[in-house]
Amino acid sequence: MKTGGKSYVSSPPAFSNDGKRLLVCTGNTVSIFSTSTGLQIASLEGHTASVTSVIVVPASSPASKILCYCWTASLDGSIRHWDFSVPDLMKKVDIKMPIFSMVIPSLLDQPVENDEKPSDLFAYLSVEDTIEQENRPKARRGQIRKCNLTASRLIGGLILKETPKPEFVAVSSVGKFIGIRNKRKLHIWMVPEKDSGRSVSKKITLHHTKNLTVLAFHPSKRIVAAGDVTGRILVWRGFGYRTFSVCDELVSGRLVDKEEERPGVRGNDDADSCSTWHWHSAEVNVLFFSSDGAYLYSGGKEGVLVVWQLDTGKKKFLPRIGSPLLYYTDSPDPTLSSISCADNQIHILKMPSMEILKSISGIKLPHSLPGIYEGLCSGFAFDYSSGLVAQCTENYGIQFYSLFDDRGIYEVQVCERNHQPADEITVVVTFVAVSLDGSMMSTVEAKLPEEGIGSLVCLKFWALSSENKKFSLSTVIYEPHRDAGISAVAFHPTRNVAVSSSYGGDFKLWVCNDEIQEKGLMLQNSGWKCLAVGAYKKKPMTAAAFSCDGSVLAVAAETVITLWDPNKNVLVAVIGETLTPIITLSFAGNSEYLVSVSRGSKPQLSIWSMSKLSLSWSYKLHIEAVACAVNLSSFAVLALLPESSICMESEPSFQGRDGIILLFNAMDPVPVATWSVKKAKGGGVAFLQGYTSSLKQNNSDGNAQQELLVYINGDHEYILFDPYGNEANELGMSQQDGLVEFEETEKFGYASIYGELPKLNLTRNQTSLVPSVPSERPWESIFSGSSHNLPPLTKLCSAFLESLMEKRTAVVE
Repeated sequence: MKTGGKSYVSSPPAFSNDGKRLLVCTGNTVSIFSTSTGLQIASLEGHTASVTSVIVVPASSPASKILCYCWTASLDGSIRHWDFSVPDLMKKVDIKMPIFSMVIPSLLDQPVENDEKPSDLFAYLSVEDTIEQENRPKARRGQIRKCNLTASRLIGGLILKETPKPEFVAVSSVGKFIGIRNKRKLHIWMVPEKDSGRSVSKKITLHHTKNLTVLAFHPSKRIVAAGDVTGRILVWRGFGYRTFSVCDELVSGRLVDKEEERPGVRGNDDADSCSTWHWHSAEVNVLFFSSDGAYLYSGGKEGVLVVWQLDTGKKKFLPRIGSPLLYYTDSPDPTLSSISCADNQIHILKMPSMEILKSISGIKLPHSLPGIYEGLCSGFAFDYSSGLVAQCTENYGIQFYSLFDDRGIYEVQVCERNHQPADEITVVVTFVAVSLDGSMMSTVEAKLPEEGIGSLVCLKFWALSSENKKFSLSTVIYEPHRDAGISAVAFHPTRNVAVSSSYGGDFKLWVCNDEIQEKGLMLQNSGWKCLAVGAYKKKPMTAAAFSCDGSVLAVAAETVITLWDPNKNVLVAVIGETLTPIITLSFAGNSEYLVSVSRGSKPQLSIWSMSKLSLSWSYKLHIEAVACAVNLSSFAVLALLPESSICMESEPSFQGRDGIILLFNAMDPVPVATWSVKKAKGGGVAFLQGYTSSLKQNNSDGNAQQELLVYINGDHEYILFDPYGNEANELGMSQQDGLVEFEETEKFGYASIYGELPKLNLTRNQTSLVPSVPSERPWESIFSGSSHNLPPLTKLCSAFLESLMEKRTAVVE
């Protein structure tokens, strides 16, 4: 079993004292990466909610750089002290309030020699007061609190500031000042030199005309910088000399308090001057001063790191990072730093040249699509043999992510895009498909029309290189189905053949030239060409799939399923008819059954028998994804729970869960197992060929390989497990004992296919496939079974005639 896919950029990371390791907040854990290889080497596990802060205890001397201690804070309301070289938990402080940010200023102070007694260690926390929120709905939820880490308790009755929501706390590099942004204000506190439980820090407030987004303190001078939502950077110099002044803290021997000598300062703010820099076109997310204080780093949605020279205002750039910047982190090693990006990547930079040395790539996070493509795009494709997931990215690419190793492998750029925050989306990668052996890939991209004209659909085939194991472009086909969009692409399981279906009313078989022989010799060109075209009554072709041996091609013609011989391109049969269009087709492994999914006002999961060419059984469910095993007759579906099930108080296992995974044997309508899950919307499921060594499992039957099930939720977090074991219960998935009330309120059997009969009282218990037995009122129950399994005609006729005849009443003498 394995979990992964966590966000690497939810909070700022932290370097170890020697700069060789990077500690990253990843969900409920802290992952430790090597800065030289970019690979994960350890993790800190124990928090029960998202970790929001990680602080490495700095080395007090060069010899102590080998020490590896850190503090972490989490939304579970706990603060933990770790030795991350082991790793080992050393101390836990529970404050019983969610912690959104934490700083420990006294760790940054230079140690004072000959201290008789070490002072207590205090942390400043940004927390959410959930109790106050319940009692007073309009109360401010965010609070800045003080915690005695040595005594493991909050300082009672001391609240530095209340805010509408919890805010990020910034601290100066020497621990002298802390600050937060609060809408259009900066609140700055001076930390007492000898901090104690009851000592109150002095505070000043600086004002601005726009909402502020980030702040940073100069390492040695009284300079604070802040960025706003418009892209401007404000630099206040000489802040707090009036409020924080002591006898030896004067500016040129006097306090500056005259209005005309404080350019740019608003009102009575305590600062000498305020200057404004403006380069960014959108809000500023990153601000950080260099260790010597000579430069200021800034970044935002442009994906460009800007380096400002503080004295002159001159700037230089690190462009084309490709994603909005979120955090900049300095390292005790002056030659290293890192930037965290919105595409779930952390880049290790070589300073001062700002060259990217390594990238730590997490799984790409979900992104929004134009409204016309919502629900029509294929979110994931899985490489069955290697355990890779291929998913479309925001920058018109495909990311290949290893589910076994939980790391990004590489990306394929489907079409070029220069990242610009103001650019509108002009191209959407709507579909990605990977062959069963992982050697071929197909992508579909759609160029959006401008003012109603100029749309373009492009089908591309890619081949896996045997040298670098990466996909390279093989063939580009413009407008493969004229001006119609492509609904599905599927590969033949054993040949270099693919099928694409179109909303325009046709499907096409494509063949790689490797499959074509001329005079007994293989062609040198490995491009793809159209082999055959098929259609059915000019209906939109909405889904397509090959059988496990490739002998049958199933194509959905809106509400019916057409079966074709792919070798001869001959229509063999037409089966079924659903109430809403079919969007997914998949053969259930090596069985004779075909799985179809319909969406719309009456969603339905249907299983069809190929030998009988009829419906075997069905459920009324809103299906989000379907996965079929390769070597078994099993399949799994991810279904969205109806609102009534989500809100069921009698089922605590469903609380907070909006989806359910059902594991079926294709021959049996009763699920083998079911699991309720969270964040099912936009998720997916798949079977993968797993190795016991990859997941560190014990396989009692001695088989080295098995088919594992992976579930990826809407946030692209995933869990990989044995569907026939009990591992999913340990990983936060709630397993159900049987078939629960997750089905939509719909009719069954005859009514589900042909409509409701008058005066019928069908119940959920009548889903059995066993034929009904005639009763005194036979027409109320005779059609309650599945339509393909009705009683024989002779039985129907006799029951009908008996219902018309009047029975003689027995007379008792």
